[in-house]
Order: sequence, then structure tokens, then C-alpha cells
Amino acid sequence: MPKIQPHILVVDDEESICQILEIMLTDENYWVRTALNYDDAMKRLSSESYDVIIADIMMPDVNGLTLLKDSRKIDSDMPVILITAYASLGSAVEALRFGAFDYITKPFQMDQIRFAVKRALDTRILRRENKILKQTLHIETDLSKFIGKSKSIRDIKELVKQIAPSSSTVLITGESGTGKELIAHSIHQLSDLSNGPFVTINCAALPETLLESELFGYVKGAFTGADKDKKGLFKSADDGTFFLDEIGETSPMIQAKLLRMLETNEITPLGSTKPVSVNVRLIAATNKNLDKMVDNGQFREDLYYRLDVIHIHIPPLREHPKDIIPIAEFFLDTHASRMGCETPKLSDEAAEFLKNARWNGNVRELENVLERAMLICKSDTILPEHIPDYIRRTGSEFKQKLERTEMDELAREAVGSLNILPLQEIEKAYIFWAIFQANGNKSEAAKKLGIDLSTLYRKIEKYGLKKYLLDK
Repeated sequence: MPKIQPHILVVDDEESICQILEIMLTDENYWVRTALNYDDAMKRLSSESYDVIIADIMMPDVNGLTLLKDSRKIDSDMPVILITAYASLGSAVEALRFGAFDYITKPFQMDQIRFAVKRALDTRILRRENKILKQTLHIETDLSKFIGKSKSIRDIKELVKQIAPSSSTVLITGESGTGKELIAHSIHQLSDLSNGPFVTINCAALPETLLESELFGYVKGAFTGADKDKKGLFKSADDGTFFLDEIGETSPMIQAKLLRMLETNEITPLGSTKPVSVNVRLIAATNKNLDKMVDNGQFREDLYYRLDVIHIHIPPLREHPKDIIPIAEFFLDTHASRMGCETPKLSDEAAEFLKNARWNGNVRELENVLERAMLICKSDTILPEHIPDYIRRTGSEFKQKLERTEMDELAREAVGSLNILPLQEIEKAYIFWAIFQANGNKSEAAKKLGIDLSTLYRKIEKYGLKKYLLDK
């Protein structure tokens, strides 16, 4: 594979300087382009990718410092080497303060340029590697907190990695406590806006008038008590990510303003007629069914489609029960580290209660239960008595409900197929049906079948029905 040539842009109003540097740098196997003024340079930067800029500070139209600042808006990691025939300590300090990589005075030696360009390219490569490393670390630290090995959780993690670099809006849905904000923050950390702010607000926590002023800001005199301008959270999130939690709680007026912001990238503060531009990636979340709200006229359809460019649904914890124990162990490690103690073990009995609980509050509820268990546990093992009564009770009820549902499905399938089953299968289905009708009580089922309990146990063992039976 051929080696990619580094791209260098030389900007100087003296054509002879441009030609000399172009010849010298081309001989060094660099891809070189030149520009005689600010406008030509910005056109090249807008249409072509460069690794290093060499620019004169003193130019007739716009000076090199302005070019330095504007080029950094296009690519903040691109090194800029400034050259000047009017060297002074003040100009050197100013150039470095604005982010110049190096400062070279005229007349210069060619080796000075060669050495400066080589160092600039090495720095450029290092910055890219650091950025990749930073993104990798973000994957390990942020998404690693979103625990789970089930397919649904793995799919969500992969989707987050795929869509994070884009600027598209994201809608995250799921019950309360499933980790919507954690996913939103992971998207921000893995995006090109990761160095910018991550601003969040819960739309359900504020009344409409206060929410409007918090989101869009206001100008002095907009209302009683507005004694100075406030820029608002959208402007605070400029060049970053704004996470709007519980967006389903917003009023039609707020929804209209959000739609305009998404369409124009502008907001208008309260009391002002002058729009303010914002560069914000919007991530919204809700535990409500926005489809149904749109059908009922409670949520704007046009805003819904603007938000739903990328949709991430986080399933409730009860729908991926295999992840409950790994999540529990993560929280035990986390709280033990915070408390400065050894991580307690989770007994098999306690783990069974956790796996079978309903978890209406999802991951947040599980974390709270484990924190409580650690506080009252006096040993190195979490036991059932450290688990709240309601978790143990709902866990048992939920397990029985699952077993009853499974029994019901199997019994109906078997009984409904009696006309095509051999005699042995008919006996198996009938015994199963009798036990099901007795609510899993084997003694009662034996009486109804007219056989001894010991005979029933042999039939249960013979037909492999034991795993479906409740201990009654």
C-alpha cells in the first residue's frame, strides 16, 4: 500500500516565498498547495484536507493570526506554523497564545522549516492517536457501566458505537431506571463533541414557564425579576450535547420551540426578537409511548419524527433476567469501593430472590436494594435476610407466575392434542393436567387421579414433569 503524503498549505502574500517553500517541501515528499491571501487559503481549507499550515503573520488583507483562529474552527488539531519578518517578543507571545505550533522569523533557514514541519506532523499524529485512545477509554469507562451480556444489551452497545460519531438526534425510550441517561452520556463521550459540554434537564421537574426560560434563556426585562440577561441551557450546551429527559412531559408551546430549534439551529430568548444560533446535538428520552401520544394529539407528530431519527429502546430489567446478577455484582463492587471495604459475596439464595424479582424500578431499584443490603450486612456475604421483604415476596410470586404460565401453556398444548397422541403421552398429559388443576399440589392431584402419592411421584419422574411443579 502506498504511503499517504502529508498535506501542507503555504500561505504568504509574497509569491516567491510560496514557490520556494513549495519546491523544498515537495522534494521532502509532501503534497503542497499555496495561497497568496486569506480568502484563497480559507477556500482551500474548506474544500481540501491539510495536516499542517505555514502562514505569514503580516499579509495585506487579513493577518496570519486571524487565519490561525479561523483554521482551528475547521480543524482544531491542525498545527499552524507562523513566519514573520517583523519579529518581536509581543507578537511571538500573541501567536502562541492563539495556539500557533511554532513561530519562525525571516529570513529563515530551510532546515528550520523542515524541522518545524516534521515536529508538527509528529504532533498531528500524536493528537490523532490520543483522540482514538480517548474514545477507546470512553468505551471502556462509560459503556462498561451499562452492564449486560444478553443480546438486547449487546445490540444497544453496538448501536451506540455506530451512531455516536454522527450529529443525528436520538430518541431513547424505556421505563424509569433502565439507564437512559447513561446511554445518552455514552453517546456524547463517543462523539466528536466529547470535548464540549453535556447538559441535561428533566422536563417533568419544572413548570412550563420556568422550563421555557431555562431552555431558551431570556433578556433583561423580559419579566418581573429578570434583572439581567440569561443565555439558557441550549446556549450553555453550544458545541456539545443536550439531553432532554422526559420529553413526553413538555407542553405544546415548548414542543413548538423545540421543533424550530431543530429546524433552524436557532433559539429566541424570552423577551427578545433576535434569534441566537446554537450548535447542539439533541438527545431526548421518555418513559411514555410517544406513538400513542401522537395519535391522541398530546405530542406533535412533526417533532416526534424530528427526534426519532435514531431510536434506542432499553428493555426493562425483567426482560433480560440473565443480566441481573452481573449488574448486581457490578453495584456491589462499586459501593464497596466507595465505602472502602471488601466486596461482599452474594449467596445463592439471595441471588435467586434477585433473579426472580419483578424490578418495576429496574436497574435503579436494584442498585438501591443492594446498597441497603450492604449497609445492614455484618458479614462478607449478602443473605436473603438482607434483601427487603417486598423483593423476596414479589420474587416468589413472580417465579410462581412464570411457572404457572409455562405449566398452563404446556398443559393446554398437550390436552388439545389428545386425539393424536399415543396412550403413554395421553397418560403424561392427563397427569400433568391433574397437577395443574390442583395448583401444583401433588397430594391433591393424586387423590383426584385415584392413585397413591408414591405412584404419582414415579409417574412424575418417568415423564420428566418435576421441573414444572411447585413444592406443594
